[in-house]
Amino acid sequence: MIDVYSWATPNGHKVHIMLEECGLPYRVHPINIGAGDQFRPEFLKISPNNKIPAIVDDKGPDGQPISLFESGAILLYLAAKTGKFLPRTDRQKFEVLQWLMFQMGGVGPMLGQTHHFRIYAPEKIEYAVNRYTNETKRLYGVMDKQLATHRYIAGAAYTIADIAIFPWLRSWQNQGIDWADYPHLKKWFDEISVRPAVMRGVQVLADLRKPLVDDKAREMMFGATQYQKR
Repeated sequence: MIDVYSWATPNGHKVHIMLEECGLPYRVHPINIGAGDQFRPEFLKISPNNKIPAIVDDKGPDGQPISLFESGAILLYLAAKTGKFLPRTDRQKFEVLQWLMFQMGGVGPMLGQTHHFRIYAPEKIEYAVNRYTNETKRLYGVMDKQLATHRYIAGAAYTIADIAIFPWLRSWQNQGIDWADYPHLKKWFDEISVRPAVMRGVQVLADLRKPLVDDKAREMMFGATQYQKR
């Protein structure tokens, strides 16, 4: 049994989807990031960067429990554990890994900043909104071009690269995106969105997440609390 410490965010959904796709048994422990659960000492023991998701697998590689944080690392671990969604040949494996890193270094951070400055920032800073919205559109363009000649992000097969990227595009409206500009990406998005495991994965903890409207939650996520030394 794998214990999953998570919340209904794109990074959380990556792992929820992967677990559903792999058919692994798991227990979900909600970490309400608006309430500050991510700063609790017991969570920091398994996620020292105080970010979700994190997992504890009671049957690790050597038969002993292992805890992991960082969603990309968790996807790689689950792929290795199950032998699914990551090719075994070096050429194909590294083709997938480069797109996984593209998500971790580009899509996630940049779209996250786009959400922040377009939706959550207490004041609208035109320079920041334009900078991150334009970068988001550039990244969408990179993916659209790739998918013009490939069925999936990394080639002919559905992999952890698709699983990592998909949740970040679900908020396309908040990112200032017009799907008409990215027809190949839209076709891919629609195909992924109706996979049964994906549909189940994005519902995990979704009923607990509420709109970010109160000042305490905003402070927990964006204020001084997150910068305290622990």
